[in-house]
Amino acid sequence: MDFDEFTGQVQHRLELANTGEAVRATRATLSTLGRRIPEGNAEDLAASLPMEVKWYMTGAVSEHGQRFDWTEFVERVSEIENVDRPEAAYRSRVVVDLVHSLVPESDFQQLRDQLPESDDDEGWGNLFEIVDAGGWQESDAGQTGSDQPSG
Repeated sequence: MDFDEFTGQVQHRLELANTGEAVRATRATLSTLGRRIPEGNAEDLAASLPMEVKWYMTGAVSEHGQRFDWTEFVERVSEIENVDRPEAAYRSRVVVDLVHSLVPESDFQQLRDQLPESDDDEGWGNLFEIVDAGGWQESDAGQTGSDQPSG
């Protein structure tokens, strides 16, 4: 998959009006995620993604391994995308699900291992709701599900 196909998938899945919004959603999610996980994990996860998408997680990030929880993640993504928090949470879930469909399972599991999923810890399980539900389906479009950040 190349960059145009990736952003086209994001645009389609999120029912966005234009490619610019899809690029913004992708960049906001993956650059923020890249800041949260260690550099080596970001490199591993991004290795199977289009070069431009990989850049969001690796080259565009100056400080990897920052400590913040799901709520802070959603706030950061919301600010970058200039959308409300429930929308930012949903968009992040969709982007992460697309990443999940493109990377080796071992690399995705490495991501999950870096993010405490219990709401009692940091609540990162919220990021994987679509993945855990079996992945994005055409019928899911426009549904936000449990979109309030917890924690």
